[in-house]
Amino acid sequence: MKILIVEDEPKVVDFLKQGLEETGYETMVAENGQAGLELIGQQPFDLYLLDILLPFVDGNQLCKLVKEKYPKAPVIMITALGTLQNKLDGFDAGADDYIVKPFEFKELVARIKVLTKRVTIPEPKSGNILKTGNLELDLDKKMAFRMNRQIFLSAKEFALLEYLMRNKGRVVSRSEIAEKVWNITFDTGTNVADVYINLLRKKINKDAEVNLIRTRIGHGYIIEQD
Repeated sequence: MKILIVEDEPKVVDFLKQGLEETGYETMVAENGQAGLELIGQQPFDLYLLDILLPFVDGNQLCKLVKEKYPKAPVIMITALGTLQNKLDGFDAGADDYIVKPFEFKELVARIKVLTKRVTIPEPKSGNILKTGNLELDLDKKMAFRMNRQIFLSAKEFALLEYLMRNKGRVVSRSEIAEKVWNITFDTGTNVADVYINLLRKKINKDAEVNLIRTRIGHGYIIEQD
């Protein structure tokens, strides 16, 4: 398995490269955003580790490029930027996970294993559509519709809506959402799930009379028709 590391701090590069190669992964390093851009254009990798604050081209831009070119390839942001908005920006760029420096190497390896296992899951068969009332989610085309109107969702908004619709009629907790959609351990100080639920509501409830995503206070969220 080959991993591309795009990082401009030499100590971090050495730490990641040595640890990953000792764990059994093959690595390639780009020491700035431009070098990362060139490598991404030249060949595919099994996983991408991207810093955000990079010379020439930042990590969010690189992440968007990776997802355009290799939609199934997992991307982990590794950065010192740890605010909620930083994380939302990273996830909106298409990141599959987000780790704030400093971090334990074992945590990184665990997250890599989760993402690479997920990639090996077979794609859904053609025509796989989830429905709740007049809301439809096309899993093959990655498109959402309500009342025959297309709803434009980011990758994480789509993943969250898909998880809710797969669990239609069941309350899912914030910790479950964090684990299943973001692959992270729930932190009571983090309100990523709440933020994304609000974003989804604004998009799917536009011009609609019924709010399909409902809050169960103290428990979590549920999507249901009635």
